[in-house]
Amino acid sequence: MRRPLALLAATLLTGALAVPASAAGGDDGFAIKDPRITESSGLAASRLHPGVYWTHNDSDDGPYLYAVDGATGETVARLTLTGVGTPRDVEAISIGPGNKIYVGDIGDNLGGTWPHVWIYELPEPERLADATVRATQYVVKYADGARDAESMVVHPKTGRVYIIDKNEEGGHLYEGPEQLSPKGDNVFRPVAPVELWATDAALSPDGRDLAVRGYLGGIHYAWNGGKLQRKGRLSVPLQGQGESVTYSADGSRLLFGSEGTESPVESREAPGAGNGDGGGGKGARAGDGKNTAGEDGGDTVKVGGAVAAAVVVALLFGLGRRRRRR
Repeated sequence: MRRPLALLAATLLTGALAVPASAAGGDDGFAIKDPRITESSGLAASRLHPGVYWTHNDSDDGPYLYAVDGATGETVARLTLTGVGTPRDVEAISIGPGNKIYVGDIGDNLGGTWPHVWIYELPEPERLADATVRATQYVVKYADGARDAESMVVHPKTGRVYIIDKNEEGGHLYEGPEQLSPKGDNVFRPVAPVELWATDAALSPDGRDLAVRGYLGGIHYAWNGGKLQRKGRLSVPLQGQGESVTYSADGSRLLFGSEGTESPVESREAPGAGNGDGGGGKGARAGDGKNTAGEDGGDTVKVGGAVAAAVVVALLFGLGRRRRRR
């Protein structure tokens, strides 16, 4: 059922902010066509199946993952996970070494009060077809207490899992154990600050770069062994509720997704993939030639017309999500 905040946001959005899907397919962007996918909240480029992207709904859907063909936007497989409990607030998805899929049931609709959250791990199927797949469930706790999070990455070389919590004043990168254990608690510890209200993040395929996005902008970090060295702002498209980001399988593009029916996935050149500045720093320009709107305290954001509407919509969605019931 559509909530009042969502209705208000949709009204503001109409006519003020139209985000067309890319005409091209695959790594150049697409629109998700499956009517079952209305709250795409995470995105991960397949390593086994070039041009295919894994996604999932936010909540109230069930233990499902969807493989979407980037050339057509059509779902080519839906996986039903077994071996896990009832998902609460699935917010992130990432591909690790050995083509393992990691799913982050790490959101907290109660504002950071759940004593634990979960991560699910499963093998990426070699054949794309609807299937039931058994997953391993890991219990996750934070060393400094419960919190809300929407961003999870798996290092492509080491397989170590990291989470970024969601905080209006900026969060932290949390490092998990060297190996997750299905028995007992897996405690994640803060290792580096993140200067963004993060809604998703992605590690480059070589593990050297971290892209973190929020509702209104993004930041590019050099991974630096998890110590994070800020490189600059990301060229993030203006979206009604920007919830996801992934690198393309070859690392040359960043793809940004949004919630909603037939939601667009938009593509931008990845930092250092031809722009010469090593990371879309100050003055970077979006793929449509417009200046990037940063979510970056020191940068001046010039807002007018459609951009103002996008800001209002994103904030409304963000507030709505914090008040949402299970």
